[in-house]
Amino acid sequence: MNNYTNDNTARRYSAHVSILGTTQIHLRNPYIIAWWSAAFPGFGHLLLSKYLRGFVLFIWEVVVNVLANVNLAMIYSFQGKIDMAKEILDTRWLLIYIPVYLFGIWDSYRTTVDLNKVYILAKSEEHRFNSFSIGALEINYLDKRNPVMTFVWSLFVPGLGQLYIHRITTAFFIIIWVVIFTYYSHGLEAISLLFLGEVKEATAVLKPEWLLFFPSIYGFAVFDSYMNTVENNKLYEKEQRKYLIENFQSPNFEILKGQKVK
Repeated sequence: MNNYTNDNTARRYSAHVSILGTTQIHLRNPYIIAWWSAAFPGFGHLLLSKYLRGFVLFIWEVVVNVLANVNLAMIYSFQGKIDMAKEILDTRWLLIYIPVYLFGIWDSYRTTVDLNKVYILAKSEEHRFNSFSIGALEINYLDKRNPVMTFVWSLFVPGLGQLYIHRITTAFFIIIWVVIFTYYSHGLEAISLLFLGEVKEATAVLKPEWLLFFPSIYGFAVFDSYMNTVENNKLYEKEQRKYLIENFQSPNFEILKGQKVK
């Protein structure tokens, strides 16, 4: 149930509030989005709320990366063991990995440029959108939240920042994969051994090919939650300002140039 139903007279809408989250179009730097796609395929598309494409590219990256031993080869190369890195790579998977990786970067950049144009057009139309959504399972509404809190909760466990700002789809996806990465990397087991002072055992039990996924997913969770909190706050202020002007401001009210408002 929504408190407002649009009449579909606009060609473009700048935002949509549903029980699964708040989706909006705003200006983004195409190079930053492309960089996140380079850091981990799918992240750039998730930042754009292109969930289906982002999920496909993310899962592709994990599956093919593990089968091709890309992360393991990277670790060997960092250690200067170039011969071992070459030996461990499975070219049957590596050659199919490269085109999709490049596609993710190119497509996220192209999509960002297009969405920036759509945002400019949607902004000129200034059509109303629903700012409150209630259903049998959830309630979502526009309000202001603290960006620092999203940063902190994302540092504790990736995905919690998204839950705080009600990006349910992204939050569930991130949390599920954090659990998978933690399990297969034996991360918690290594931490337990580290607390017991058994450093060698902790190092031996780790699976580096899975552990190497963590920096990317941690960084993305922090950036995505913080950035969307800031943008949602801007959207809330804009919607609230427009509502107050339309319903409470006198039609005779004017602000003259150079005049200070007390």
